This record gives sequence, structure tokens and C-alpha cells, in this order.
Amino acid sequence: MNPPSLQERFAGSLLGAALGDALGAPYEGGPVEKLAWRLICLPHAGTLRWTDDTQMSMALAESLIARSGVDCDHLAKLWAERMEVLRGYGPSTRRILLAVRAGKPWREASRATFPQGSFGNGAAMRAAPLGLFFHRDPAALEDAAARASLITHAHPLGVEGGVLMARAAASALAPEFAAKPFLESLLAGAKAPEYRTRLEQAAAWLGQPPQAAQVRERLGNSVRAHESVVTALHVFCRHTEDFAAMAEYSISLAGDTDTILSMAGALFGARNGVQALPRELLARLEAREEIERLARRLGDRC
Repeated sequence: MNPPSLQERFAGSLLGAALGDALGAPYEGGPVEKLAWRLICLPHAGTLRWTDDTQMSMALAESLIARSGVDCDHLAKLWAERMEVLRGYGPSTRRILLAVRAGKPWREASRATFPQGSFGNGAAMRAAPLGLFFHRDPAALEDAAARASLITHAHPLGVEGGVLMARAAASALAPEFAAKPFLESLLAGAKAPEYRTRLEQAAAWLGQPPQAAQVRERLGNSVRAHESVVTALHVFCRHTEDFAAMAEYSISLAGDTDTILSMAGALFGARNGVQALPRELLARLEAREEIERLARRLGDRC
């Protein structure tokens, strides 16, 4: 089989992220959160419905296409306009985007709840389109990912999570891929010890799969960026060629299942292309054709 084209990898990344998001969403959180998501999805029976992770990623891709790069004012406005509360937006992001929708500048809104900025994984969960768009220019990629992160997740750990995932998506596009150099290259650019320690652990586990409890303890599975981004990298590196196995393993880790599997799915799709994603699941994915068209438009601009 011929290797996937760049267009197929772009489509695979956006679709893989959306599919991971939709598959992980029913398992996210506790009993109350699971029940709430089940009720929200009742009118959409048979459809794999995605969350805010995918909605924000799609808007980011649209903004990159429209503005030929990161225009924070345009991006903040688009996120605010597109936000559907029932997609599962976190409280902090929801407050920020509602404030932007009401006319407050995003620079003020982003620190209204947390003066130091949020260190949740919201910037990381949507960062893959940035890695795709800027994959030929590492310096521009880091700058763009940092600026896009600041809109809603201005804490240094939140920003670094967004940058790390964008770098990972760009690296997953490389023609020659191996998990060890992939993680080593990400470690070389990591700054915060919260990320460096976890990346070192993920690299040490290559070839020696840990138990789920070890992953939860040493990497984390929460909504905090430093407790989920490297977990997603580990999930991807453990199952680089089998999406179904990757999804099953990711869900077994519990916690923020939709976002962790969405981030891993974005990397899986960038590495393997759209043809490696399960066809029967893609056929049920909400807005599958729209997402694929958007991904190919993004590829045309690179």
C-alpha cells in the first residue's frame, strides 16, 4: 500500500481527533456527567456526537484558512460565536467565551476567572490543526500555538500543553516515524518539569507497557494539561497502527477520556491517514464530510 498523501494525513488528523472525541465522550467524568451526555445525545441516536474539543478545533482550522495564520482577535470571536454550551465546554472556557461574545476583549476575559490563566488542557485539545498548518516552519508553529493558547489558557502550563500538542501533530506527519525519536524530539523542546518528567517516563515505558493504574499515577488523566497531554502521547505511541486498540486502551485509563483520546486520535490520523480509521465508525461520525472538506482545505493552504 502506498503511504498516505499529505492531504490524507490532514483529513486523518481532523477526523481521528473527532472520532476519538466522540468515542471517549460517553466515558468522561463521573456518573452524573455520563448520564448528562447520554441525555444530550438521545435525539442523535446512532450518531457519534463530538464535544467542544472538535467544535473548537474546527473553528481554529477555519480561522487559519481565513486569516492565513493565527489572528487571535478573529479566532476568539469565532470560538465565541460557534460555542454550543451543550457540547461540554469547561466552566472557565465557557465564561471566557461568553464574555467575548458580550464584547469583552479576549485579553481581559482570559484572566477574569484565573488571574494567572487556566492550566487546563483546552489549548492542547484543539492544537493539532496548528501543527498541520505550520509543520514546515517549527519556529512559526511554536509562536502560533502559544498565541492561540493564550486566548483561553494563559497559564504557562496551559500554553506549553498547546505548543507540545501542535509540535506532536507536526512530528506525526514525518515520512519516517518511530516512537522513541518522536518522544525524544518533544522532550528536547519541553520546558516545564511537569512535562519533562512525564515525557521521560513515557519514553521509558516504550516496549514495556505499564498497567493503567501506573499511567494514571505517573502521567495523569485529568483535565489539567500536564496531567493529560503526555498521557495522550503515550496512548498514541503504544498503538500507532491500530485505532480500535488505541481507543480501547485510552478509555481504560478513565478520567478525561474524550480529550485524551481526541488528542491521540489526531496524532494517529496524522501518522496513518484517513484510510487507517475504522470505516464503520467514520460512517456514524457527526459531520464527517464537513470535517474532511475542512481538513483538505487546510491542506491546500500549506
